[in-house]
Amino acid sequence: MGLSDKSCQSLPKGSPALDAQQAAQLHKEIPGWELIETEQSLAREFKFKNFYETIEFVNAVAWIANQQDHHPDIEAGYNRCKIIFTTHSVGGLSENDFICAARVNALFA
Repeated sequence: MGLSDKSCQSLPKGSPALDAQQAAQLHKEIPGWELIETEQSLAREFKFKNFYETIEFVNAVAWIANQQDHHPDIEAGYNRCKIIFTTHSVGGLSENDFICAARVNALFA
């Protein structure tokens, strides 16, 4: 089962974050995403032809985030969108971040 086939799980505050080795292993499954170890987050910038396509993508990402109850930071401009995932309740990265990143990759494909 691939990451995009999984669903996010509720992680109560104090649950352990992924360690660097676990994060590096999952990172291999989400091409295009940057693993930012200092911030313990995942980031990717997407490029589009125009504002309409950008906002259409933002809305689709918002739908995924609400469906999975795992919400990213989103920065949008005329023809670009940057998505940043981290799991605040664990103070770093969780499998949920990688699941959502994989789903966003599937959306963009």
